[in-house]
Amino acid sequence: MEDAGNSVPCRGVGQSPDVPTMISMETIKVVARIRSDFPQKFGIPRQSGVVPETRATVVFEKPYQNPDALRGIEGFSHLWLIWGFSACERAEWSPTVRPPRLGGNTRMGVFATRSPFRPNPIGLSSVTLEEVRLHTPDGPVLIVGGADLMDGTPIYDIKPYLPYADCHPDAAGGFAENRKNYALEVDFPPELEAQIAPEHRAALRGVLAHDPRPSYQSDPERLYGVAFAEKNVRFTVRDGVLTVREIEPLKEE
Repeated sequence: MEDAGNSVPCRGVGQSPDVPTMISMETIKVVARIRSDFPQKFGIPRQSGVVPETRATVVFEKPYQNPDALRGIEGFSHLWLIWGFSACERAEWSPTVRPPRLGGNTRMGVFATRSPFRPNPIGLSSVTLEEVRLHTPDGPVLIVGGADLMDGTPIYDIKPYLPYADCHPDAAGGFAENRKNYALEVDFPPELEAQIAPEHRAALRGVLAHDPRPSYQSDPERLYGVAFAEKNVRFTVRDGVLTVREIEPLKEE
């Protein structure tokens, strides 16, 4: 009988079946960390790919800075990142959670959501592979697009996205379907947008259009702020229009 616990026996080619290699989730390794323009949880896109203009860098931990580990990856346009909700860990879990896109009041089963508050705080993101750089001061790195990850997030594994197996055009999206096309109009005064580096402007507009506010907050007089690319972007929202009010340098904590 196979072990029903956390350890899964894996045999290599030609390895004796009497000497299995045990892979334990209790000793799962951080293979890389993400470098992104999101220093805080607030404002991060709620799903990967919804703001394709965002860019991030996958930087491998020293034991995994081996270019051979990336051999062949350049042939794939998309990757799966398996990562940890390092900023959302809790001592206990709840069988139900309040999805933000349902207003923060309706409860759904935790396994019917992508809430970070799970028995195992593991996330899954589909990203575009923009570039492979094998020789940098940080070792081999991957430049990815559409990532929904906070700067410093630990990555446990990277797998290629296989269109013939992973793409399901007719899949049903459950209660999330009602919000998939939700977006705000963004009013970004030119004199304020000029304070944002040109390479970050499209991504910031995408982040703002997807409404970084908590879903249970809708005060049109409230001044919100989102940290992005070393800037604190302050804005208000009224009648479906997000208006940028101030741009400040982000203060180091």
